Amino acid sequence: MAAFRESEIPSDDEAVMAIFQNGTQEHIIPSFKYAISQPLHITVTLCFFTVGYILGGGSVVLALLAGGLWIGLLYYCCYEFYAGYVRSKLNTDMRDIAGFYLSSPDNCFWVAEAEINGQPQIMGIVAVEGKELPDSGQKYGELFRMNVLSTSRRTGLASRLCETVIDFCKERRFSKIVLHVTFTQTAAIAFYRKMGFALVHDLLFKVNNTMFNPLW
Repeated sequence: MAAFRESEIPSDDEAVMAIFQNGTQEHIIPSFKYAISQPLHITVTLCFFTVGYILGGGSVVLALLAGGLWIGLLYYCCYEFYAGYVRSKLNTDMRDIAGFYLSSPDNCFWVAEAEINGQPQIMGIVAVEGKELPDSGQKYGELFRMNVLSTSRRTGLASRLCETVIDFCKERRFSKIVLHVTFTQTAAIAFYRKMGFALVHDLLFKVNNTMFNPLW
């Protein structure tokens, strides 16, 4: 097993971008499979097939084209949801990691590197941004950009990166940590539960009860 080390300064920006982009867009297919299996979407698909068949004068080809059009549109929506998110972030915080995450003491960005054949290779990334609750002004941390190469999964690397974020937020005396996942990311949800996070509506929170009172 490779020995990993953590760094706050990415040694290879292109590798970081690739991990972020690939790790985010790998959710396109699962989300599409989930969407196409929903009763409403199955009904709409059948309607497209039927309408295409009727308007095509009983043509099976037109029926398949009509149904395929709807399925293609559904896939495009799933694709654009994640690909659009990647494009947006590559033009904001991921465009200038040092400027966005390392210029404020409440933000940070970490990369995990391993030496492969004598060369350093980035195996995972994670970030946190300090924010304030609008009603109380108390600070909390939002976990971002948790991505690990597929070859480095189930090695404990994701847990180490998550623990790094938790330790950072404890040092900053944040009231909680919040993160967002889509409900099709079942592996991610199971992972964060294992790390001690609790599902609250569509948010996952972790509260350090030894340092401050929980905020819900």
